[in-house]
Parts: sequence; structure tokens; C-alpha cells
Amino acid sequence: MRIGVLGAGQLGRMLAISAYPLGHQMRFLALSEEDPSSLLGKTFVHDNNPEVIQKFSNDCDVVTYETENTDINIVNEISKTIEVYPGDLSLSLTQHRGREKTLLQKLNIPCAPFELVNNVSDLTRAINNIGLPAILKTTEDGYDGKGQFLIKSESQIDEAWEAMSGEESILEGFIDFKRELSLVAVRGTDGSLKYYPLAENSHHEGILRLTVAPAQEISESLQKKAESYMISLLTEIKHVGVLTLELFDSDDELIVNEIAPRVHNSGHWTIEGAQTSQFENHIRAITNSPLGDTSIKSQFNAMINIIGKYGPTNKVLETRNAHLHLYDKKERKNRKLGHITITSDSYEELQKSIDNLSDYLP
Repeated sequence: MRIGVLGAGQLGRMLAISAYPLGHQMRFLALSEEDPSSLLGKTFVHDNNPEVIQKFSNDCDVVTYETENTDINIVNEISKTIEVYPGDLSLSLTQHRGREKTLLQKLNIPCAPFELVNNVSDLTRAINNIGLPAILKTTEDGYDGKGQFLIKSESQIDEAWEAMSGEESILEGFIDFKRELSLVAVRGTDGSLKYYPLAENSHHEGILRLTVAPAQEISESLQKKAESYMISLLTEIKHVGVLTLELFDSDDELIVNEIAPRVHNSGHWTIEGAQTSQFENHIRAITNSPLGDTSIKSQFNAMINIIGKYGPTNKVLETRNAHLHLYDKKERKNRKLGHITITSDSYEELQKSIDNLSDYLP
């Protein structure tokens, strides 16, 4: 099949690497021929030009997207003639934190208390109802810690609202948690479901830096609880493809932080660590193919993000159980340039390799 991707970043690049062995061809709707995916398939540089978007659509059998910040108008236009997976409902819900949280409430899935905020008066009222500390976020376009402000005292109200630049926002109650987890799952066009094991994530300044999978000390009941949240969401919105839940583990209660309707940074470990990677399973799902086995190959796995500078890549290559993945990007502060996966049959060996590559960790 000819698979089109809206966007041409590193996620599209890794989707392409998984698609070619399955006999598919790739197309990318990009903003630049310098994007990371541009060498892995026919690239249509559109700059919101309807004619280019139409040419891209005509050259595809099915279309997917690599970020929830994708223009939903483009998705709606393309879906008039060919299938776009995941559908526009998945995209619409996850583009707006208010709609996302409302869906979680409807499905009785735990999330932080929240209120929508459009001005300082709204913010003051929301703080009175929710309490402090609380986090103020823009309802749209936030990622990697952008568009967020932690409010610890009422004296910060004006500063917090100013940081939102007048955009519609959401105030969320602060969750006291012991660790951050994520669950990556995939749903096929026939409704079949597969889950990867819960992973534990460590962030620095809002950016994911380290993932360990499977997360340690996870009971079967906690894994099943996360999967029950996932099946409710996937079924409700009839999602096709990979979907990721970012979760807080708070005294063995799982609280959903965010939903991502796509392959996810915390699932990159699956490239070497699982029988079928999240990228291959996404390709399988959107092409109406049987989903692949999501069980792990190595007992312990990790993923380290390469942020801002490439660092000592030779050291990565010299580490026996490490695998280097670079995205063909120029160095820039806080930019995701690549990642390292580590596979091991013992936790001690895994930790030793992580320590050996500590130059990449804050």
C-alpha cells in the first residue's frame, strides 16, 4: 500500500523504516524537504497549499499522522476520499485538553480535577474551587512542558495568566505521585487490541529523558487497570492505530495525565525490546493487517533521549547492548536529535549501561 503521513519528523521516519519490510511505500506531507523523513519516501512540501495537499492525497491509499498538532482541516479534507487513521475524533479530542479531560470523566477514568480558564477572573475562581498547588496549561498546542505554569500561591495568578498569552487554558489540580508511567497500545480496524507493558518515565524540564520498560514493581492488577482504561478509550472513539496513555502512579492508583493518539517517545524501546515495535504495529493496524506480538524480547529495556547535542555517539556504539537511532536533525537546545535503546537480561546490567551513557542524562 501507499501510506501517507501528515508530517515528516522522526516519528514518520521510524514508521517508514517499519513499513518498507512489509512491502509498503511511503509518502510525506511536509513543511520542508529537510525534514527527517524526507529521504524515506516521496515528499510533498505543502505550506497549506490545497493543490499540493490534493496531489499528496491522490498518491496515497491510506493516511496517518505523527502528532496531535496536525491540522484537523487537512484530515477532514483528505478523509472525504480515502481513510485517515486514527480518525478525526481521536485527533479532535486530544488536541484540546478540556475535551480530553471531559472524555475521561465520561468514561469514569481518573484524572486531575480541572476547570477551563479564559481570563484572570476565571483563573481565580478555578483556584478557589480546585486549590493550590495547581498547573495552568494552554488547552491546545502544548508539548514537552511548553505552555504550562505551576501555581503555588495566589500571588502568582497574574504572572501565570500572562504566561498563557491570553489563550484559552485549563487549570488542573496538582497530583502527588511517586512515578510517571505510560501504556502504549494498538487497535486494528477489526477492533483487535494489543498492549505493551507499562513503562516508567523520567522527565527533566518537561522533556522525557529516560524510559525503563517494563516498569519495575508493577503488579498484574496495576497493568490490568491501565489496560481497562485503554480499552474504554479505544472502543469509545473507535481509534485505529497506536494510542498512548501518560499516567501518574499515586499510591497504586493510576491517574491519566494525557492521551497521545500516535506512536510515542516512551514506546521507542519497543524497536529492539519487543517482538513487534510500536511503529510496525501502527503500520499493521492502518493497513488492515494482523497485529503483531507485543511481548518483550529482553527482560529489561531502556530508552535514553538525545537532547540538544549529539554527544559521545561512539560511546553508544561501543556499549554492547545499546542501539543508536539518530534523526538527521541539526543541534539545537532542547531538540530531540535521536534516542538510544538498551536491552538486557538483568537489571544490574541495564543500569550499568545507563550509567555508562550518563552523559546523555541531566
